[in-house]
Amino acid sequence: MRLYFFGAILVFSQILIAQEKYPQDVFQSPLDIPLILAGTFGELRSNHFHAGIDIKTQRRQGLPVLAIADGTVTRIKISQWGYGKALYVAHPNGYTSVYAHLQKFGPEIEDFIKKIQYRKQSYEVEVFPDYGELKVLKGSTIAYSGNTGGSSGPHLHFEIRSSVTEKPTNPLLYGYEIRDATNPSLVGLFGYPLSNDAIVNQSAKKIQLNFSKQPDGTFLADKINAIGTIGFGFNGFDRQDMAANKNGVYSVKQTVNGKTYSEYHFETFSFGETRYINTLIDYEHFGKFRQRIQKCFKEPYNRLAIYKTLYNNGKITIKEGLSYNIELLISDIEGNKTKLIIPVEGKREAIKIKRNDNKTDDYIIADKPNNFDLGAAKVYFPANTFYEDFYIDLKKGGDTVTIHNNSVAAHRNFTISFDVSKYAPGNRKQLFIARLDKDMEPRHSKTYKRDGSFTTRTRTLGTYTLVKDSISPTITARNFKEKQWLSNYSYLSLGISDDLSGIQSYTATLNGEWILMEYEPKTKTITYNFDDKILNKTQCKLKVIVTDNVGNSSTFEHSFFRK
Repeated sequence: MRLYFFGAILVFSQILIAQEKYPQDVFQSPLDIPLILAGTFGELRSNHFHAGIDIKTQRRQGLPVLAIADGTVTRIKISQWGYGKALYVAHPNGYTSVYAHLQKFGPEIEDFIKKIQYRKQSYEVEVFPDYGELKVLKGSTIAYSGNTGGSSGPHLHFEIRSSVTEKPTNPLLYGYEIRDATNPSLVGLFGYPLSNDAIVNQSAKKIQLNFSKQPDGTFLADKINAIGTIGFGFNGFDRQDMAANKNGVYSVKQTVNGKTYSEYHFETFSFGETRYINTLIDYEHFGKFRQRIQKCFKEPYNRLAIYKTLYNNGKITIKEGLSYNIELLISDIEGNKTKLIIPVEGKREAIKIKRNDNKTDDYIIADKPNNFDLGAAKVYFPANTFYEDFYIDLKKGGDTVTIHNNSVAAHRNFTISFDVSKYAPGNRKQLFIARLDKDMEPRHSKTYKRDGSFTTRTRTLGTYTLVKDSISPTITARNFKEKQWLSNYSYLSLGISDDLSGIQSYTATLNGEWILMEYEPKTKTITYNFDDKILNKTQCKLKVIVTDNVGNSSTFEHSFFRK
């Protein structure tokens, strides 16, 4: 009990030391409501770590977003996906704050960006204002919270980065208070035989391990018999007070007989390394079960810099006849912690679960370029597309090819080229390369067309095929009718959709002049705000043209009246 107390003090002290690196009580809150999180910094996401915190906005949009300190706007980006509408503010103390998934910007910034959108005749823009051109004051309203981009619900994505390196750091290290008295939750524990002679509970491959909660709140795993070099992994989550969201943990520490073998914190990381998340998690397990197991050992191809301590890369060599006490300490940023004790006996046992023999006719050498001819298509993997060598499963067939499956992560883009010379040039226009999803539904993959060859670049393994799309997009009025009086309307809303290849572009004019339509792919709507332009005619003619990814287009024309 005494050792456990001192261990808790040590964890808390490390958190305090980390906080001392960053200014405290300098930045104010970006929202004038209690901060309740839907997502934490460093949280495990698809192919990346979460670079900020997601702050709940009471399930609504339009809350004022406040500048956390005096500064100047250095970047404004509007995109259909990703961060949606995002604002970047540089502060004199060397930090940049980022606000994303915004509904709209503050009046001065909104006026600035709309002029650029109209000049470029594009909803999606990215601009870098001159330093000092758009100054903001601490506490001033610089935007309004929203749900734009890849957001799955209204919230504010908030980051603090270094203005020099652009590395994000955990915003909760800057003195923001989040109510949290809840320990992280442990969901699963897994043992990994890592050396050729390794066995864990008579298994030569990964095995799930049992554990139970003890009266003192710690967790105790069932005794494990093992031999050789092994490792451990777990899946779990953290929960703050006032929220049911399953968020990411802050730190993980693994000790063996009191010696630290591995420890990592989600204090900071670089965007250049974030895709190496696929080496921290058990990607094969994720591909099959959509569960992220965090490895407590470091693979040789793992280039993450999040580790504070590493001994033998977190791998444990178990010798026959010896006993080992392994402990995992999983903590959140407030110092709440969950402790798991794993007793291991060095004992050689007969193997009951053998390693999988996944040998195929084709083999990937990860640090070399690899080419394969699949008949209908050729696939090219540049050097270091993958993290390690493996047998790849390739299947030929008609206009469809299968390139392994989603149990392997690709770090870089690879190229798939289909031979379309058998199709008449006129018929190629409506063809595109598609990836078949788990329900065998085609998903458009950006297709580059040249003579008799179609090419796509992707990081996703799976089944690819050629698909024909001959149906034009649909356009429907949502909040108005033909020849309707719209004097009291503040906006026009239309629905646009495409059944196969997807929307590639859209354009709209009002009385022959281009107007800004904001596109929200999640709801398949485009919206025009009447405040954007002064209408000089009572009778207005709206024309909208929508084009899909193979060039099919539809035109919508309506007239309405407005004073």
